[in-house]
Amino acid sequence: MIRGDVSFTGGLYVEGTIHGKVMAEDGSAAVITIADSGHVEGEVRAPVVVINGRMTGDIYAAERIELAANARVNGNIHYKVVEMAAGAMITGRLIHADAPLAQLTGPEAPGAAGKPKARVEAQEA
Repeated sequence: MIRGDVSFTGGLYVEGTIHGKVMAEDGSAAVITIADSGHVEGEVRAPVVVINGRMTGDIYAAERIELAANARVNGNIHYKVVEMAAGAMITGRLIHADAPLAQLTGPEAPGAAGKPKARVEAQEA
């Protein structure tokens, strides 16, 4: 278990628990992978984010986010490209990186107060 913020470059593979922000250094080609047994409680910022475990907090994936079948995310996901496997679950919002702020609703938009968050669950077709 790690309590505190983590800054990294390259790859970070999380099999335990991190309580704090996890941020890739600016300009790095970094990848964070949260394994099936991994859990992050805090904000995550990285170009590529791969989740197969649990995540509590907002995610900012500058390039891509991959949600594997066991992914459980409780927070908003800011992304450019998203890949979501059947069985992955999100409690929060999916926000495209190019979305104008005026289109957002909810607590992060000016003047919005406490609108319910969406729950997304991937299912096989």
